[in-house]
Amino acid sequence: MLSRIAVAPSGFKESLSAQAAADAIAAGVRRVVPEARIDLIPLVDGGEGTAAALAASTGGRLVALPATGPLGEPVGTHFALLGCRDTAVVEMAAVAGLSLVPNRLRDPGATTTYGVGELIRAALDLGVRRVLVGCGDSGTSDGGAGALQALGARLLDADGFELPPGGRELPRLHHIDPSGLDARLKDVELLVACNPYNVLCGERGVARVFGPQKGATPAQVEELSAGLDNWAYVLTRDLATGGTDLYGGPGTGASGGLGAGLAALGARLLPRFEVLLDHLDLDARLARADLVVTAEGALDHQTPRGKVPAEVARRAKLHGRPVLALAGTLGEGAHEVPGVDACHGILPAPMALAEALVRAAELLTDATERALRMIRLGTRLPAGAAGAAGAGLAAHAEVSGTQRPSSVR
Repeated sequence: MLSRIAVAPSGFKESLSAQAAADAIAAGVRRVVPEARIDLIPLVDGGEGTAAALAASTGGRLVALPATGPLGEPVGTHFALLGCRDTAVVEMAAVAGLSLVPNRLRDPGATTTYGVGELIRAALDLGVRRVLVGCGDSGTSDGGAGALQALGARLLDADGFELPPGGRELPRLHHIDPSGLDARLKDVELLVACNPYNVLCGERGVARVFGPQKGATPAQVEELSAGLDNWAYVLTRDLATGGTDLYGGPGTGASGGLGAGLAALGARLLPRFEVLLDHLDLDARLARADLVVTAEGALDHQTPRGKVPAEVARRAKLHGRPVLALAGTLGEGAHEVPGVDACHGILPAPMALAEALVRAAELLTDATERALRMIRLGTRLPAGAAGAAGAGLAAHAEVSGTQRPSSVR
């Protein structure tokens, strides 16, 4: 019986928000099991949609305002004031996200987190006692330097001149003057919701892992890595107030190193799901489901490293619930994500990425229908044949996974 289905997806980057993905999956479920009670649980990971989701779940509101975007031009953005009124949520992607950088202008050496600092200052103007910064979907690699500048820090080269924005300037950083930092930062709790697997420096440093996704060439990757190494050194020497290892501590590489910059101000870097999912009563809702459906743009070997489907699957398995994962891309390791019982690609045939992005909601709905029909077939077969149906679903997912080059990410 599939009387209760929990739909708990992440968003599909540059295509669908978590809410839109949940709605698309629900539409597919209703085609097959119209009588099912569907619990929509769109999940945020600190990236796009985080502020709106937490405002909605707590009875809070969004505060709209202009701020400096990743390219240095003003953008319309927002932060959330939660229902408790003493906590603000700053979603870095809303002001410095990759989606705000057109493809032809993607250069992580030039983009800035200055707007993140402006949003934090705007939240402080409302008298909040706590600021939660959600990290994810960033278009920057400046280590949070721009955010610190917006908050009053001066970043100086060897001649005493202020550094221009962008991660490519960090190798020239010689000294940080913190005397102008906003004094109100001392009186608020600053929390950063981040992926603890992301670190600032080293072979798995954020520039090497994520720089190419943001448009960096191999030469720029090395330039950005060197700059972040210098950033960690100067931050530690001139500013850091806590005991966080800014070079390789968990979460220091979040959002192009924003985690390290804020940690130097005394922020606590926390695993994002521990911070964000408490507002959604996720565990109890998964426990009530007969089937859990999760989704994300890509399912692969990186999924267990702090991605939404892996976290949903982990929690669902604590209650013995089966998990179906849907994805635009089924990459290497997609069928080995702990807790995921079956995975299914959403593309019915190869297509151009641009078309897949535009049609993502339709494709996700259709894929959900196909997967649910397979599952219902398995439940109707006599004993001994149900296992074959499960194998058929896995095989179908494997075929879908061959469409990786044109899939939705």
